[in-house]
Amino acid sequence: MRLLRNRAVRRTAEILGTLFGVAVVVFVMLRAIPGDQITAGLGTEAAALTPAQQQALERYYGLDQPLVTQFFSWLGNMFTGNLGYSARAQQSVLDLTLQSLPVTVELAVLSIVLALLIGVPLGMLAASRTNSARDAAGQVVSLAGLSIPAFLLATTLLSVFAASFGFNPNGQGFAPLFADPLLNLRQLLLPALVLGFGIAAPILRTTRAAVLEVRSNDFVRTARAKGVPERRLQIRHVLGNALVPIVTMTGLQFGYLLGGAVVVEQIFSVPGIGRQVLLGIQQKEYAVVQSTVLVIALAFVLVNLLTDLLYRVIDPRVRAS
Repeated sequence: MRLLRNRAVRRTAEILGTLFGVAVVVFVMLRAIPGDQITAGLGTEAAALTPAQQQALERYYGLDQPLVTQFFSWLGNMFTGNLGYSARAQQSVLDLTLQSLPVTVELAVLSIVLALLIGVPLGMLAASRTNSARDAAGQVVSLAGLSIPAFLLATTLLSVFAASFGFNPNGQGFAPLFADPLLNLRQLLLPALVLGFGIAAPILRTTRAAVLEVRSNDFVRTARAKGVPERRLQIRHVLGNALVPIVTMTGLQFGYLLGGAVVVEQIFSVPGIGRQVLLGIQQKEYAVVQSTVLVIALAFVLVNLLTDLLYRVIDPRVRAS
């Protein structure tokens, strides 16, 4: 129990330290970008403001306060659930996040499922016979996934499907999952395929390396000598003992998807949390960007924590440590 308490305290301190560091970095970076919410909202008309009007708007947006005061005021509001207000959307940031975060999570889950369906079987197939045609084919797929930019693949797929097959469900306005499940899945199919193909590449490489390492162990040769069927040997003994690095890579990629899918979300008009950050940056809405990025960081930390817990489920050696 003492070890558990110490570990829980240590992980809690790490999480809080990480979130505070992210908050400081995002706050400073936003202030380093030229312009503010006033110039972003008024455009060229901001030059016609009188000094009194300028001061009034700065007071309204809280820009007249010292940066330290602005930072801790925003951070204090975060603890009360007040994430700020978006003048562009005429909604609170909390409401915007509650609408966009489930969309991004759904897109991330679909992308990870497709990536695992592509990467794990191809990785095992490539590792089954090194330096063969199947191994070379796996290397080609992984290199393609790593080298083809997501924006290029997304634009190409969207253009081809729209022009050749008349398939562009994203032009109808986004449908929530529980409002229209079929249309929702059709709208997320192409973006999930683009993201999943890119993520499948590192998962494929990780699976191949992990399977090759496990296959060189003595217990695999012993199981094969005892007559264990090859399929059972590959799935239960080899893949089962190679799951830790695969889970690690999957967790990292899932965390990346929570905030790094902004380009794909923008191309396919998916109202996810990455697109919310992009629109906030364009309008210089500090509260939107700061609070949303902090939510993304919290989600990433929680995903890493869940990954660590999965280690203890799939690997008894980790539980014993």
